[in-house]
Amino acid sequence: MELITQEVLAGNRRALARALTIVEDGGPEASTLVRQLFSHSGRAHLIGVTGSPGVGKSTLVDALVTEIRKEGLKVGVLAVDPTSPFTGGAILGDRIRMQEHTLDRNVFIRSMANRGHAGGTALATYDAVRMLEAFGYEIVIIETVGVGQSELAIAQTADTTVLVLMPGSGDEIQAIKSGIMEIGDLFVVNKGDQLGASKTASEVIHSLELAHLPTSWRPPVLISIAETGDGMPEVWNAVKEHRQYLDQTGMLKERRKAKVQAELEELVAEMARTNLKASLEQSHIQDLLGQVLSREVDPHSAAEELMQELFGNEQQKIS
Repeated sequence: MELITQEVLAGNRRALARALTIVEDGGPEASTLVRQLFSHSGRAHLIGVTGSPGVGKSTLVDALVTEIRKEGLKVGVLAVDPTSPFTGGAILGDRIRMQEHTLDRNVFIRSMANRGHAGGTALATYDAVRMLEAFGYEIVIIETVGVGQSELAIAQTADTTVLVLMPGSGDEIQAIKSGIMEIGDLFVVNKGDQLGASKTASEVIHSLELAHLPTSWRPPVLISIAETGDGMPEVWNAVKEHRQYLDQTGMLKERRKAKVQAELEELVAEMARTNLKASLEQSHIQDLLGQVLSREVDPHSAAEELMQELFGNEQQKIS
């Protein structure tokens, strides 16, 4: 791990690819790598790009990278894809839509499988971002799976969340629904050359006016044609303005604190699931399962007993 750490910090792209594979696979090696590189992370502006399947997220990310590179900034992209049931790897491979930047040494694009993780992102996304930050990328874009309303997790991961819509698909109605409106820091109606783009934008603007937004930031609603780059300079400027707003109001620190809390919750839950699966094989736990099956013990009481079994000593230490 020490050699990979040194190579990542030295700018070796192969070492970065290896590091991303390690954190994606998880386990003790991933934990060691994160410990070694953690102090070099936390420097990038994290941009989340989310939206329903088919709205053109990958094309928009590709066009956004083009705008960012005009300013000489280094960009890392994590395209989170559904998991292949056969290999466990990323099934779509959104990198095929971003071929323009494959020869740019200051752009790194990586497809990640979500491994069945809910919320449109992968559990390893947090650590993958840290690898890119340690390597020196100043902007990290996270493109989510595209699973509709369950993509709220991206708002806990990114500093700025871009919600991508398209005309004529009912996305304006989806945007109005509870939970979706709150995650967008800016809204982009992509495929703006299609009929109804202006109407979709107007619907979203109207719903924003009626919404009870959690901060003083008023999300801009923009129209783009990512395939040709039309409207993309405005999208990039809006992203920069939102980052400036976060810095000036102190909300960046609040968002990142919430992100750490969400990550710790997920890590502890994952560790608990692993410990639980191992504990279920023990004979006295199997007896407890049998008591639930025979209606001698209810599931809630059994769960409390399992909690005591797994965390009893830890709870005493905390208290």
